[in-house]
Amino acid sequence: MTAYRLLFVVGARPNFMKVAPILRALQQQPAPFQWRLVHTGQHYDAAMSDVFFQQLGIPHPDDHLGVGSGSHAQQTAAIMAAFEPLVLEWRPDLVVVVGDVNSTIACALVAAKLRIGVAHVEAGLRSFDRDMPEEINRLLTDQLSDLLFTTEESAFTNLTREGVAPEKIHFVGNVMIDTLLTHLDGARALQVPARYGLTRGGYAVLTLHRPSNVDDDQAFERLMGALAEIARDPTLVFPVHPRTRPVIARSRLAASLIRDRRLRLLDPLGYVEFVGLMCESRVVITDSGGIQEETTVLGIPCLTMRENTERPVTISHGTNRLVGTNPQRILAGWREVRDHHGPTRIPALWDGRAASRIVEVFRRRADDRGAASFTEQAAALHEVGS
Repeated sequence: MTAYRLLFVVGARPNFMKVAPILRALQQQPAPFQWRLVHTGQHYDAAMSDVFFQQLGIPHPDDHLGVGSGSHAQQTAAIMAAFEPLVLEWRPDLVVVVGDVNSTIACALVAAKLRIGVAHVEAGLRSFDRDMPEEINRLLTDQLSDLLFTTEESAFTNLTREGVAPEKIHFVGNVMIDTLLTHLDGARALQVPARYGLTRGGYAVLTLHRPSNVDDDQAFERLMGALAEIARDPTLVFPVHPRTRPVIARSRLAASLIRDRRLRLLDPLGYVEFVGLMCESRVVITDSGGIQEETTVLGIPCLTMRENTERPVTISHGTNRLVGTNPQRILAGWREVRDHHGPTRIPALWDGRAASRIVEVFRRRADDRGAASFTEQAAALHEVGS
């Protein structure tokens, strides 16, 4: 039997956490698969990329496209131009994309135009805010995909409403949680808070990186006003995303909090170190997507400084509260979790076995491919590429 070829695409840090458990599941039961890993280079420096490969045990990429930064159009086009020759050369049966970054939509579009199957891991999530570039990437990738792997039940409703055939949709759970549970004991053993002189429950973790929060000095200063009030109790510990450094340097309130040691700036942390910091914190304040999910499983209160979330199950089941960017709402959310943090539920199938379910779907697809021979597919690829 000819091997079933899977071409995995990663480009940004969240992708690494989602691909790692799938590759690990494939290594445990390789037949009938042959797979290859492509790093687009969307995040390309060691602090933002390489350390995650090392910590998560991801094999070194077979190909590195090295596209780097640029506008959304420039970056997406550069990825497509670099990815297409690789696909034509290797002739995969399925291109596997994850998440919602530019690498996701760029590689899905290349595969779909070459009539190669696309699998989207973390399909169907919707913020219903088309001002977010990620929302456009999600919508288009799901329309191009042949296999759609979902993390929560709301995703099925979203996808079928958009016309996706139900038989394409597979509710498998959350691969981000696979990675979290795999590394949680090791993260706790590192005793990261103690390294920084912090005690369990005596600090809050802060992460900010979205343009709407960090590219406008006035917007950032309003957020810092609310955070200054919160920092009267727990110290704010802030692993700083590179795009956020300049606005911190210009912020009067941030300078005051740093001087009073109520705001502690850290360099970007590796995945395991960050989990170790997060799991001992009193609250996490963030504008990230994945952190909403991780705090839900860790049982740590989370205040999300966005007006919407594509992960509603973290609110209905988990510890997440959507507080927006209004200082009064942020402070109200803080008082609520400070005074009334109650029990939560872990969402269905967030059990550390999502990757195994995905590989089982791949296996069934490989078994059912008899209708189209490898020779026929190669001929089609040659025709499209000529």
